[in-house]
Amino acid sequence: EQQQATKDEEQSISTTPRQGKPPRTTSETFTMTATKSVRYYPAEDNKPAKATHQVKQNPPRVRKSITPGTVLILLAGRFRGKRVVCLKALESGLLLVSGPYKINGVPLRRVNQAYVIATSTKVDVSGVDVSSITDEYFSRSKDAPKEAEEEFFSGDAPKPAVVSDQRKADQEKVDAALLAAVAKTDMLEGYLAAQFTLTSGDKPHLMKF
Repeated sequence: EQQQATKDEEQSISTTPRQGKPPRTTSETFTMTATKSVRYYPAEDNKPAKATHQVKQNPPRVRKSITPGTVLILLAGRFRGKRVVCLKALESGLLLVSGPYKINGVPLRRVNQAYVIATSTKVDVSGVDVSSITDEYFSRSKDAPKEAEEEFFSGDAPKPAVVSDQRKADQEKVDAALLAAVAKTDMLEGYLAAQFTLTSGDKPHLMKF
């Protein structure tokens, strides 16, 4: 009798429906479908574009010892050893200088402040108008012919640089104002014309310019 009771209980448990689902029948079959993975892989990883943050560039700083009118000594370049007058600092951080040209042959040009020595000599350049001279003033024209490579392989002597009439007129205008300011100080013209040199016994770090 106990065995018959346990069988009835098992049968009642198996026939009780599950919560929320109908009871299973013997005719039900289970099928399993396998999904195929994609076999295509990109050759390179396509990374999303990152948002770029534009940093505002501050204008370059000029040394406190370099102001308009300061006499500078050039340390590098074609005119190294020459003394020039600083006219102003350009937006690029380069310095606009001039000899003047009639004194030592240095024309209007740009120089890097890292390659100059600032002296204590000052020239009054308040009467020199260089407001129209900017960095674009020294840029090369795009229409200029590109014959440098052909001249290099041909072996001919390089052609001399052609100075425009506008550049000559600006140089004369600046020199006229600079020469008038230089003439107000005794022996300043000779100081600008003298070449800066060092001998074996000189100690630049002990010199006061």
